[in-house]
Amino acid sequence: MARIYVNPALTNKVFVFKDRWEAGAVLAEMLREKYEGAPETIVLAIPAGGVPVGLVIAKELRLPFDLLIVRKIHFPDNPEAGFGAITFDGEVLLNEELVAYAGLDESTIERQIALEKKDLAERERLFRRGKPFPDLSGQTVILVDDGLASGYTMLAAVKSVAKRGARKIVVAVPTASERAIKQLSPFVDEIYCPNVRSGAFFAVADAYQNWYDLSREEVMALLEEAGYFKSFAGRS
Repeated sequence: MARIYVNPALTNKVFVFKDRWEAGAVLAEMLREKYEGAPETIVLAIPAGGVPVGLVIAKELRLPFDLLIVRKIHFPDNPEAGFGAITFDGEVLLNEELVAYAGLDESTIERQIALEKKDLAERERLFRRGKPFPDLSGQTVILVDDGLASGYTMLAAVKSVAKRGARKIVVAVPTASERAIKQLSPFVDEIYCPNVRSGAFFAVADAYQNWYDLSREEVMALLEEAGYFKSFAGRS
């Protein structure tokens, strides 16, 4: 089970962060004592919303930064809701309880997975530009997103990095539902989350005073500004 770090002063509160940048700074302070300049440690951000959070953490703690591209597997009639997640390397995780409740048949599931695979490939092309994925063997991996509702997207990311030989897996998110924390806990070493909320209804956006979905263009601009592609000879 994971060791969980929270901020009791922020528990069950809403609108606690100005934006994703401030949320990243709060997380960086929580991580600083143990991970500032730590050897064999890397920050992996999940686009889109995890990118600004992860960039702040990596900069503040002087750690290498990269991306782990994951997509929610969406319901065919609801682009906002999902019943699982898939990673860039094909790790598929389904919320079997939700699949059964919604009565999704195998052909619908396969069709939705195929659609997300296309989107993943496009995001890989835009965000990585052919940049190879880092070797995680023996590394401490800090996985970052802007929040966890169900936790399935992060759990798919966790399983992906575990498969790639990560020595230690740390999840760092500004906000999360209590149920998402409980779901992730058996699979990771540490969870850092200043704003944990309980209750039947949870929205990541409620942790932020200024919230909007980052566009692909904004993500690419952030990566350019941070020099993400500079040392990569395959840059296009």
